[in-house]
Amino acid sequence: MSLCFAILVTGQPYSDQSSRTALQFCKALIERQHSIYRVFFFNDGVHCANSFITPPQDEQAIPRQWQALQKEHDLDLVICVSSALRRGVIDQKEAHRYDVTGHNMAEGFNIGGLGQWVDACINADRVIRFGS
Repeated sequence: MSLCFAILVTGQPYSDQSSRTALQFCKALIERQHSIYRVFFFNDGVHCANSFITPPQDEQAIPRQWQALQKEHDLDLVICVSSALRRGVIDQKEAHRYDVTGHNMAEGFNIGGLGQWVDACINADRVIRFGS
């Protein structure tokens, strides 16, 4: 039986295991023919969409792995707009809106609000949270 999942990621990519675990969980879901309605990045989880994060060569590039998974499987990766703005993760549209000189949201991610998380919870069979 195939199930549909909504995934919430609230931890930074390098300060704890939640983002990496969520990424591996999503890969396992896809391997087992389950679907992912949406992955929503909230609080410190929005750092997964920061294109300026560049880990040392001997560490996994978690944000880039999310991008690759999104591209390969057309996942809906949404970062919370209020969490993102508080943490300096911004797309081109919001940079223009707030008169900021640059933007750093990685390709493959979209900015959205909590309404999109509620929508995911309503439409998914299972809701899983990664992070504290």
